[in-house]
Amino acid sequence: MTPPLQLGIRAHDFGQIPLSELTGKLTHYGFTHIQFAVKKSFPDSVPSFPALSPGTAAYFGSAFQRANVRIAVLGCYVNITASDLSERVQAIRDFNTHLRLARDFGASLVGTETGSVGQGYTEANFTEEAFERVVESVRTMVSEAERFGVTVGIEAGLNHPLYTAPLTRRLLDLVPSDNLQIILDCANLMSPDNYKDQDEVITEALELLGNRIACIHLKDFSVVDDQIRIVPVGQGQLNFESILRYMKYKRPHIQGILESTAEPYIAEGIAYLQRIYDQA
Repeated sequence: MTPPLQLGIRAHDFGQIPLSELTGKLTHYGFTHIQFAVKKSFPDSVPSFPALSPGTAAYFGSAFQRANVRIAVLGCYVNITASDLSERVQAIRDFNTHLRLARDFGASLVGTETGSVGQGYTEANFTEEAFERVVESVRTMVSEAERFGVTVGIEAGLNHPLYTAPLTRRLLDLVPSDNLQIILDCANLMSPDNYKDQDEVITEALELLGNRIACIHLKDFSVVDDQIRIVPVGQGQLNFESILRYMKYKRPHIQGILESTAEPYIAEGIAYLQRIYDQA
């Protein structure tokens, strides 16, 4: 029997709506899991990351559990490569707070990108020094994750210090812990220079990262005026076939998470992915 396609969504792609409305929408669309960045969806409940408590975590975790929805990724997107040391230390401290509370949320993986050494885009992100800063921060985070029996999920992004699959593989080799896993977003690996060779880029990522991929972001893009633009799933140029074939045959039941696909495009995006999955 063919394993079903496991689909979820980022909670904040529904916007900041009441919790009961959010769980109702998740049930309506048949999502089995979510990526949950509590401060993005419910900022009033998290005036600051240090304000998070086991009570906060249990409140949201219990609500999702009652709706039969699992938190696949507890999102804590902080800048772990900031040039300012105090900012970087605080970012890691905030991430570690999420690691400590992950089980109270009902999650086992806390995810982040690697941020930027500057404010937004800078070519300084593409240096060995920036990568070494990633390794240093991730080592600290993984050490904390091991203490609590949870997992750090790192996501590569084109303009970040971790911007290719080979570089991500290098990080895994330098931090050889099973408590470090990868959140793979193939759209994040696309650029105006390589998108026409996207099948090779995607295949390389799947082969290099293999079973260290904890979950997969399903996001689409178009190239407009020689720039990558993120669009709802099914509206762009990403070839999802090899990704969904990997999910179906290589990693059955791995969780896929819709990203940057909001209403009214969600049902259409689900149908699009399901059709490709069924035909793979």
